[in-house]
Amino acid sequence: MAERIAVRFRGRGESLEDLYQVAALGLVKAVDHYDAGRGCAFEAYAVPTITGTSRAPRVAPEPPQAPRPPPPGNCVADGTSRRLASAARARTDRDGAPLTPRITPLADPEAGASSRRLAWLASGAEGVPLGSAFLRLFTRAGQEHLAELDIAVHGAERRRGVGTRLLEAAVTAAREEGRRSVLAQAQRDSPADLFLAARGFRRVLGLTYARLPLADADLAAIGRIARLPRPGYRLTEWDGTVPPELARSYADARRAMDDMPMEGTDYGTVVWDVERVIAVAEAVAKRGDLLHTVAAVDGSDGSVVGFSELVVPGDGRGDGRHYGTAVLPEHRGHGLARWMKAASILRARARHPELAGLCTDTADSNAPMRAVNEALGYVPTHRSVEYQLDLQTTPRAMAP
Repeated sequence: MAERIAVRFRGRGESLEDLYQVAALGLVKAVDHYDAGRGCAFEAYAVPTITGTSRAPRVAPEPPQAPRPPPPGNCVADGTSRRLASAARARTDRDGAPLTPRITPLADPEAGASSRRLAWLASGAEGVPLGSAFLRLFTRAGQEHLAELDIAVHGAERRRGVGTRLLEAAVTAAREEGRRSVLAQAQRDSPADLFLAARGFRRVLGLTYARLPLADADLAAIGRIARLPRPGYRLTEWDGTVPPELARSYADARRAMDDMPMEGTDYGTVVWDVERVIAVAEAVAKRGDLLHTVAAVDGSDGSVVGFSELVVPGDGRGDGRHYGTAVLPEHRGHGLARWMKAASILRARARHPELAGLCTDTADSNAPMRAVNEALGYVPTHRSVEYQLDLQTTPRAMAP
């Protein structure tokens, strides 16, 4: 939800990661103040809160009195809370005492079909928010050992122990939940990258993010790719939930993702069935987004052998996001991935003329899919690193 709202504010001179972190703080505020007893759905309350936080103008932090090394974390906050946090910092700095944030557990009111989340808010003097942490606990068979961590620290409070305290709370909870591994992602060479590497996390996967700006896309060339016949195959497409007659073979085709390059990531095995396929589509619809799927069908038996999923904001503006493109191993080598993705681009452009772009991310080691993206005109925007903390071999005390 927060990520979907954040992308609407691209173009203001801020990095996409900063926008995500600001939206995350808005989500923390929503979780902290939500009252289910008022009869309002959580999303109906959270969306305006996140939007207001993201829309508020940001100001640069006050210059420090002495040079400081690059801090961990990568988060900006709205002008009001930045000024309050700076004032709180000044009070602690005067007597030389280190900042000791209060870490408050929060209850996430919504559990997903395949995971649930824990959350913490770090606050300073007078309850000023300093940062947040979200720990996603996977609950599906094959991934019960795994957790995913997202920490956001206020830009004015980096290198003051806030991130470490949040990390300690999250890792402790992961251990108590019986998790074996904790994943976290950071933009390459960012303060968050340095923060995770210094605290026992190891790099396990490199990711390249890319975007196709639709206004500049070579639609004629993409159209030629989409119209080029692939003997023995045909394309089909649908919006939302898969048609009943294709549900079983589409669920079976999800095993095309099983050999996706994950390098050293302890990701486990994602088990797909018809129930899960439908649950994913319903979750996208519930949050107000539009799911469109293009699938390659084997002409000999009518089974789905590949797919390309695209999620578009409900208002048809901003950026869409590719959720996955894959082809079953026995049907690779026929150009099906490029074929499906080209058709998905044309469909998005025709149905959503105000859509600005399409975003995707690909493992650095996945050369075939990176070649597909390059051929279709996707432009790399940034690179990220997937980190993993192995709880069975990591000391319980975190590095400062």
